[in-house]
Amino acid sequence: MTAKLLFAGALIAVLALPAAAQNPPEGTPTRIRGTVEKLDGQTLTVKSREGQQLTIALAPNFTVSAVVKKSLADIKAGDFVGAASTKGTDGKLHALEVLIFPEAMRGTGEGERSWDLTPDSLMTNATVTGIAAATQGQALKVAYKGGESEIVVASDVPIVTFGPGDASLLKPGAAFILTAQKKADGTFSTNRVTAEKDGVKPPM
Repeated sequence: MTAKLLFAGALIAVLALPAAAQNPPEGTPTRIRGTVEKLDGQTLTVKSREGQQLTIALAPNFTVSAVVKKSLADIKAGDFVGAASTKGTDGKLHALEVLIFPEAMRGTGEGERSWDLTPDSLMTNATVTGIAAATQGQALKVAYKGGESEIVVASDVPIVTFGPGDASLLKPGAAFILTAQKKADGTFSTNRVTAEKDGVKPPM
């Protein structure tokens, strides 16, 4: 699958959200991070970040996105980004990671909300409106519907974007993140996985 098709598919998924809200998928959305143990057809066995072995049913048309390394210099005004952060002792938000969304995914999850990367972390999906020098790196001014934030991004913070991938990335030991639907019987299913490629792991 080409990058163009992958991102177009992601955009279609975003545009379909209102319809999905009317006909929500069965189950509770559950974010899972960890490492792959094995892929057997449409069944993905993983070890979660919490140490549990989980089995996840993959949809027949499931997609895999790779993670591609970027740098602080790649972030430009006008980019749509997703930044996980925590509030520092200085009262400012300090980034834990930054995802530069491909243009086709602009607007995905726009806003600021609690996140589970670390205790008390936030996720801000917003448009970069300004970049200023900061003591430890750069400060990103970002705006989203209903608000704005400033996030300090240190020079050692992981910065990534999405790239094309396929099932070959789901090999034993590979790091991943996904959002699955957890059904009443405790089983999981998903149609999308973001996985490590060339040693670049999903930092979000």
